[in-house]
Amino acid sequence: MKKQILAAIVISVFTVACTKSTTKTEQVENPDGSTTTTTTETPNVVDSAKISNAKEDVKAKVDEAGNKIDAAAQKAKDKIDATADKTKKDLNKAGQDIKTEANKVGQDAKEAAKKGASKVEEAAKKVKEDLSK
Repeated sequence: MKKQILAAIVISVFTVACTKSTTKTEQVENPDGSTTTTTTETPNVVDSAKISNAKEDVKAKVDEAGNKIDAAAQKAKDKIDATADKTKKDLNKAGQDIKTEANKVGQDAKEAAKKGASKVEEAAKKVKEDLSK
């Protein structure tokens, strides 16, 4: 898009430059003492080879700028992709860590429940023994 806009501007500038003309006014004194004024309008002659070279230069510079923009966009995309991959790996690792810790907490809770249940059983046996006496 930028290339097309720049090319259109260049073409319009050259078109305007080619259509300009110059006006010359000359006063000539005649032998009888009177003066004659002559006005001539001549178009500016522009060398088409220069225009072609200028167009090619502009086109080359526009292409170069486009390539730089494309390269910068690709570099940014690659950087974003790399960051996304790293973030995904970090999140997976965090998920695994959470899962591991949750399993540990579950095991600790089971062991605590077993100990608590055995204490309750022992207390129940003691109460039963005390009641039977």
